[in-house]
Amino acid sequence: MLDERKLAVLRAIVEDYVSTNEPVGSKALADRHNLGVSPATVRNDMAMLEDEGYIAQPHTSAGRVPTDKGYRLFVDRLSTVKPLSPAERRAIETFLGGAVDLDEIVLRTVRLLAQLTRQVAVVQYPMLTRSYVQHIELVPLGPSRVMMVLITNTGRVEQRVVDGDAQDFTETAVADLRSVLNARLAGKWLTEVPDLVADLPEQLPAPDRPLAATVLSVLLESLVEKHEERVVLGGTANLAAGDFSASLREVLEALEENVVLIRLLGEASDPSILTVRIGAENLHQGLHTASVVSAGYGVGDQALAKLGVLGPTRMDYPGTMGAVRAVARYVGQILAGS
Repeated sequence: MLDERKLAVLRAIVEDYVSTNEPVGSKALADRHNLGVSPATVRNDMAMLEDEGYIAQPHTSAGRVPTDKGYRLFVDRLSTVKPLSPAERRAIETFLGGAVDLDEIVLRTVRLLAQLTRQVAVVQYPMLTRSYVQHIELVPLGPSRVMMVLITNTGRVEQRVVDGDAQDFTETAVADLRSVLNARLAGKWLTEVPDLVADLPEQLPAPDRPLAATVLSVLLESLVEKHEERVVLGGTANLAAGDFSASLREVLEALEENVVLIRLLGEASDPSILTVRIGAENLHQGLHTASVVSAGYGVGDQALAKLGVLGPTRMDYPGTMGAVRAVARYVGQILAGS
């Protein structure tokens, strides 16, 4: 275990390397940081950090750079996550607060994260298994057509046109079915819906059963779509400013695979938990030169999905972690108020 002095030296190396993208030497550390020891002592501490695998010498210069192990210790021993300024917080609240539906919330969140962190932003849609029915609206469009609108607690709005071919949907039948559906499904998890409506047509008057069967067919079809596998990506142009060079192609190929993005974010858990995976901690080989900072977002202590950013291992971890955490909290607050 490293003592506090060596941890201070490691922190200084990480901060300088992230800032300058140049290998850090002992004299520069002693000059720029108030470490309270001589350059010779800093050199000795750096030699020990190198022996332990926390820093490495990229070429035959006096400078050293952090390794994945060094970044991991730096992140694990962070005493604070860099808070956003009041101006940044107001900008986030204003930018996200203008969204009118879930799709726009997700798209705005991706843009915002990419701009705040200068990294690639990834946002997952709320999971189907963690959403419940808030309201179902049926709007007559004609003698044999109805618009079905499914609204969930996570802000998801599904709109489908129900075409009854030659069937005649009366306004009374549509209104009655709307009332029955909301009485039975409001507040119920989407995963419960198929069982809850299985016997519904038989409970209705015979003339209303064709309408019910047609609407339920469309409703169930919309539920089997895997919204939890929908991931939105933004800011890929920021990769050009990173340290990927030879590995950039592999990173881009990995980001093209939806399943990789989902695994990248991981399982949604407590929204208060911030996760940082560095280098080879990312299971996909193409991302061994990258770091991922992610957090769950949701309502209260229930995580509905995850969001995060991907960038090179040489990133501003305190600032990136602060931005991801703040945006996740704001998205949760918006969904809670929707």
